[in-house]
Amino acid sequence: MQILRRMLEEGPDGFEGGMSAKKYMTITGASKATATRDLQDLAEKGILVRAGAGRSTHYQIDL
Repeated sequence: MQILRRMLEEGPDGFEGGMSAKKYMTITGASKATATRDLQDLAEKGILVRAGAGRSTHYQIDL
């Protein structure tokens, strides 16, 4: 997945505030529903760690 590659290349501080659905949408061109679903799926697989809730939900790579 290109988004994970980009996050890994940038390192833990590369995405200030983590990866949000809005940032994901901007980078990939995905819809809000797809961005949210993809990020939740990666969190369920243990690749990303979810922080915050609602509009302030963001994700970090689980290094």
